[in-house]
Amino acid sequence: MNELLRNSEFIGAALTILSFEAASLIRRRFNNPLLNPFLISVIIIIAALKLMGLDYDSYYASARHISFLVTPATVCLAIPLYRQLAVLKSNLPAVLAGIGVGVLINAAAIVVFAKVFSLGHSEFVSLLPKSITTPIGMALSGEYGGTQSMTVVAILVTGITGNVAGEQLLKLVRVRRAVSRGLAMGASSHAIGTAKAVEMGDTEGAMSGLAIAVTGVLTVAVMPLAAQLA
Repeated sequence: MNELLRNSEFIGAALTILSFEAASLIRRRFNNPLLNPFLISVIIIIAALKLMGLDYDSYYASARHISFLVTPATVCLAIPLYRQLAVLKSNLPAVLAGIGVGVLINAAAIVVFAKVFSLGHSEFVSLLPKSITTPIGMALSGEYGGTQSMTVVAILVTGITGNVAGEQLLKLVRVRRAVSRGLAMGASSHAIGTAKAVEMGDTEGAMSGLAIAVTGVLTVAVMPLAAQLA
């Protein structure tokens, strides 16, 4: 049975879709922000792999097809941005400044974290791209001597944290403007945070989608300098 599952072309994709659907049902049933569908689906997948005796490589071999959908899904974020183009034009200087500050703060936070916990160069570089999309983050991590698997975990944890706690944190510090809220979500917690920003409102979703793209570009520019600090 295990051999059949390992050789299946669809078990990984089916498990991923069913796990997320189950997690979404749990979230709707209890309506608790801590019951994040991304986090719950990860837990379900890990438990299922353990029960079925499947290793990650076997799972990913058949789940990789879903990964191809990440790029077009990210591109689709341009649609709400186009609809909010007037808002973007009227706030362009503040938007660019906000994203730039967000990138610098993300980098500074990792620098401080690395110094406090005496991280080596590999760990430091692996954590630097934590707030950008996975494909860009993995490429940067590998190019500058990081561990890509650690980068993926850092990006996932960052995104889920932003999705779960981002809105509450923005309320706590009294950030009320839709543009600011969206930029904060996108610049700090990439696509997973943007999924929450879309729920918060059209403007929040559009600005968060913009922040994903610009944050990725600026991080690529900052990475060579930041990587030399460890």
